[in-house]
Amino acid sequence: MKKKTLVACMLFACLFAVSQAQTLTEQPVANPSDPDNLAKDYFSQIMGVAVSATTNTKLYQFIYEWIGTPYRLGGKTKKGVDCSKFAYELYDKVFNTTLGHNSRNIYTQVDPIRKEELKPGDLVFFKIRSRSITHVGVYIGNDKFAHASSSRGVMISDLNEAYWKRYYYNGGRMLTAAAEPTSEGGDTQQPTIN
Repeated sequence: MKKKTLVACMLFACLFAVSQAQTLTEQPVANPSDPDNLAKDYFSQIMGVAVSATTNTKLYQFIYEWIGTPYRLGGKTKKGVDCSKFAYELYDKVFNTTLGHNSRNIYTQVDPIRKEELKPGDLVFFKIRSRSITHVGVYIGNDKFAHASSSRGVMISDLNEAYWKRYYYNGGRMLTAAAEPTSEGGDTQQPTIN
């Protein structure tokens, strides 16, 4: 009787192990050698945005390379940059598009959009203690945006922080991007880099 119980337990354990092995092999496994997937996961974790939002790896790579760059009024290099030159450099390198040289001028080049319509790569504008636009950043998803802060240099901030909520003016999508129809017809799409 003990042998039958022992054999039955062994058989059950083997069946259980085989079923678990089959379950594990049926689950899709991300290819660790795929650099795009690794980059998307990495930028998603570092920048606090959803992996699904990191479709434009070149955008997030550019931002990552500039994070920590000190603020310098009129600067346009990694030695020092201001908010409009940061947006200018990003659009030049990532989207091959030329922007104006200050935040007010850049705003004249966009189609205004509501905060709820923002997509990664759109611009966000602020009126900080002024009646005119004084600051610009680049939206990256999940209510986060990259910008050159006068106090902390290039960084990522959240539109829901009290300071940014207070001074937020509007979002904007480049006019050339707004004119590009998507394949679904009628809707517009932010330019992407392959």
